[in-house]
Amino acid sequence: MIVVAEDHEDIRYVLKRSLERAGHRVVAAADGAEALEAVREHRPDLVVTDVDMPHMTGLDLCRAIRADDALRHIPIVVASGSLLPGDSRASEAGASATLLKPFVPAQLLALISTLLPPQPSRS
Repeated sequence: MIVVAEDHEDIRYVLKRSLERAGHRVVAAADGAEALEAVREHRPDLVVTDVDMPHMTGLDLCRAIRADDALRHIPIVVASGSLLPGDSRASEAGASATLLKPFVPAQLLALISTLLPPQPSRS
């Protein structure tokens, strides 16, 4: 399962649909605070978060997850249009990887596949 934190409804929808089509279960959140609640409740395999969101930024969400012993192992992908190449704020906050917007869903799926253990095939 993946928690997606994105405040733009259209982007959140595209991310959710793309991930679901690739076989992932997705919980979508409209801001970092809502995402943190979802992470605590669902214990996802991975988190995808935007940076600039109301209530709690994606970087603050990263820090909160990394500060929690029960959650700190969860990989976090920061997907942002506000970070420039070489910006270290996401990695300093604890992000496992950074994906700069705009990106296509295939780029996100490829990145996720490197962060998640292989899933057993359902045959």
